[in-house]
Amino acid sequence: MSMENKAVFFDRDGTLNVDIHYLHRPEDFIWIPGAKEAIRHVNDRGYLAILVTNQSGVARGYYPESDVQHVYDWMNSELQKVGAHLDALYYCPHHPEGTVPAYTKACSCRKPATGLIDAACARFHIDRAKSYFVGDSDGDMLCAKNAGLKGLRYEGGSLLELVQSI
Repeated sequence: MSMENKAVFFDRDGTLNVDIHYLHRPEDFIWIPGAKEAIRHVNDRGYLAILVTNQSGVARGYYPESDVQHVYDWMNSELQKVGAHLDALYYCPHHPEGTVPAYTKACSCRKPATGLIDAACARFHIDRAKSYFVGDSDGDMLCAKNAGLKGLRYEGGSLLELVQSI
């Protein structure tokens, strides 16, 4: 059996959910059309589904790290209802202009830097040449390029239709 896994990395805000700035409560979460089905699609095809998200709201003091984990856990409970799941969460709580000293810094994990991808690839033995990054921003596409992944840009419509091109 190969030790190399393949993965689809998903941005969160603007890709899996409607981007309302600093989302940190499940009750404010609105799924993008086809997002749950897109995750199930990659699950069913043997890809790991990994969430990678910048969460500068932590550095800005808008919400604690526990809220990021809570939203992720809620997402997975919703995904289970359609036979889907996310395999892991990687997020950056830092921002150079934050207000919480512990998180106020430049770092290597804030996209488009590749720290989150690098950590996931090391942990899960991911073959970057067979993997993808699905996101909605220039920063996401630059992160994909920097990390050696194929970037898929979500620009509206059904997320499922986009990932079916994989």
